Amino acid sequence: MATSWQKRGYSIDAIRELARTELPKPVFDYADGAAEREITMQGNENDFKNYALVPRPLKGAATCDISVELFGKKLALPLIVGPTGLSGLFWPDGERETARAAAAAGTAFCLSHGSTCTLEELAETGVTPRWMQVFIYRERDFTRELCNRAKDANFDALMLTLDNQVIGKRERDLSNGFTIPPEFGFDSYISMITKYRWLWRMRSAYRTLTFANYMRVGEKNDLSQLAQRMGNLLDPGMTWDDVSWVRDLWKGPMILKGVLHPEDAARAATIGVDALVVSNHGGRQLDGAITSLAALPGIVDAVPGQMPILMDGGVRRGTDVLKALALGATACLIGRPHLWGLAVAGKAGVKHVLDIYAQELGIAMGLCGVKALAEITPELLFHTENLRT
Repeated sequence: MATSWQKRGYSIDAIRELARTELPKPVFDYADGAAEREITMQGNENDFKNYALVPRPLKGAATCDISVELFGKKLALPLIVGPTGLSGLFWPDGERETARAAAAAGTAFCLSHGSTCTLEELAETGVTPRWMQVFIYRERDFTRELCNRAKDANFDALMLTLDNQVIGKRERDLSNGFTIPPEFGFDSYISMITKYRWLWRMRSAYRTLTFANYMRVGEKNDLSQLAQRMGNLLDPGMTWDDVSWVRDLWKGPMILKGVLHPEDAARAATIGVDALVVSNHGGRQLDGAITSLAALPGIVDAVPGQMPILMDGGVRRGTDVLKALALGATACLIGRPHLWGLAVAGKAGVKHVLDIYAQELGIAMGLCGVKALAEITPELLFHTENLRT
């Protein structure tokens, strides 16, 4: 039987509003916000409205198979939980709660470099498939270290993220005083005090929050120092030679995240990258960047059939997943939605979010006359701009 929050959380938008009621404003805005005027974030969501679905109901889709195979493993749905930093701020032990939810839903989970548990602690849960996010750091030995640690902990894939080499200007965080460590104003503290359920859950965990993968043996937990270290490590001078170097380091599936230009997709294919994520970091980095959905067809055309193409940014409905797949994506990633679910009910909240996507995708496929993901083609779509020409 559905609980009260599950009944009220009937859609991803509804889950977002439940998360707003649970979280202090600075914490909610940390997940919900984006860079500068948030144009790219809004565009990510709005671009799905540019495509209408053209159903073919007489094709006999009495049952729908929404599973997909990726790197030799079958996922129950074409939706993967992407990397998000500080998940433990939304629910105690947030990363491991999320990973367990993804496993329960039959899909993959990618651990953020900025997680509040170590990659080894995540591996101890036994969840699979599990992926690890890394960056090109100024100290290349630290990149090597994370790759080796992920290998030793039997992670299934490595996700090299390209678009965080300079931290974006996130104005909601600046307004709220959400820095590391936080420098909240009076209004923010009042917001925190009124969120008693969050305060009660976090009463012990909040004091021990840290960027666990950056902690050195015997080092005191100092969030400010760790955050400064993270920022200083990121290397805006990285090049394709560095990507090739990581490719040589990591022998398993390697995913390149943050690809928006077709030439970059083609270059990635030549050096043996196994998959791409078409992503603008959810609009959290470069405001005014091309939206993920707008960039997707060009990336698909640049590497036709050569590798899986994943996409993230603005995916809020099962129909959004369907549209992305129709444009050539193999699967989608989600970021903010799983954090909203996590804030509402921990593991159960994330699982509920994934179930919503699965249910909506199944309904959309059935109504469109599509029995399996392989039958999803561009012919399902009509670009609404054609209505105005």
